[in-house]
Amino acid sequence: MKDAQTIYREAALRGATPVGLVVLLYEQAVQDLQRALAAIGQNNIQQRTREINHAIAILGQLNGTLDMEKGGQVARNLRYVYERGKNSLLVAQAQVSPE
Repeated sequence: MKDAQTIYREAALRGATPVGLVVLLYEQAVQDLQRALAAIGQNNIQQRTREINHAIAILGQLNGTLDMEKGGQVARNLRYVYERGKNSLLVAQAQVSPE
């Protein structure tokens, strides 16, 4: 049986606009990072790795959907933010750093 949060998220995905989908991905990444921070505090390596990897995958998805021709400077700025975020998460994972 599905929990209420899963049902809500599936309904939100079905009716989401492109901007709404981006917002849902941002929200998921934030939740992943909150869980990763908790896992760091608990010294739970598997959970930390799973959450950070999922956040990195989300950043990759967001980066991959940018239209560099139509998006101009905004798309370039977002690409920079996504790449910087991904690199920071890789460093955090390697150094087990909550920062």
